Amino acid sequence: MRLLITGITGFVGSHMADYALARGALVFGSSRWRSKTENIDHLRSRITLIDSDLRDLSSVRGLVEASNPSHVIHLAAQSFAGASWQSPAETLSTNILSQVNLLEAIRALKPFPRVLVVGSSEEYGLVHEDELPIRETNPLRPLSPYAVSKVAQDLMGYQYWRSYGLPILRTRAFNHEGPRRGDVFVTSNFAKQVVEIEAGRREPTVYVGDLTPRRDYSDVRDIVRGYYVLLERGEPGEVYNLCSGSSWTIRHVLDFLLAQSTVKGIAIEGDPARLRPSDVMVLEGDPSKIEKATGWRAEIPFERTLTELLDFWRERVGRAQR
Repeated sequence: MRLLITGITGFVGSHMADYALARGALVFGSSRWRSKTENIDHLRSRITLIDSDLRDLSSVRGLVEASNPSHVIHLAAQSFAGASWQSPAETLSTNILSQVNLLEAIRALKPFPRVLVVGSSEEYGLVHEDELPIRETNPLRPLSPYAVSKVAQDLMGYQYWRSYGLPILRTRAFNHEGPRRGDVFVTSNFAKQVVEIEAGRREPTVYVGDLTPRRDYSDVRDIVRGYYVLLERGEPGEVYNLCSGSSWTIRHVLDFLLAQSTVKGIAIEGDPARLRPSDVMVLEGDPSKIEKATGWRAEIPFERTLTELLDFWRERVGRAQR
């Protein structure tokens, strides 16, 4: 497999590269000149990085020609729903334009590579209790500019499959966490705050937004395994949920992290800046379609994921203090 990973320097992209290399794939990755490479520094001698701006069609054509992939996973995006409220136009233009450029460049290849378009459970948005668990047939009611951009990417993948015959598979991955997760995301932000309290770098208070939403969490290493098996065996034109089938409230996540801390009695304080104009209150998915198609299921207990996320931040904060 000659695998092109857009967004390889990111959280999921780096774990995807780890998994693909372990499976014997030849890995290429797109990166921008300003991209931080700390997530893939341990892989630099084993992958081929190609400088590319996905918003520039000529640059993307150069990326595709240089990598000549048999398989593509499109992970590059503005991926934080919270930031999309502050920069809705940039989120929409970056995510939609980057993908259309990529698919247009791929159309020039013969034979076509298999392409994985990565969507999000955020596409489902407003979900009523009687619509749970969420199946691929649920209506899409996005509640953030980010979610709208992912709906556009999702349906664009379907359109390019129907219009041009590109072998495109689509996913709607539910929340996934683990080491290397950026600190703007809630689980990682909580873990970082706890570790900074342990290190004496901040007062013993964790600042939070709304703790009532429920999320279907998986480990990122399970998710990239699912992406890989779909690239190999998924049905083009289809869309697949990747999820565990169970959910945690954000409060439950916080309580677990606090229980693992070496500091007891940490206070919790609400921060209005962490609230959003509208939020998805419950996301709990049904993974039966991908299980039936490929045998994939989430295997890593989320307690282990959160424990390793704490350890990741303990190592990083400790390194910064040395």
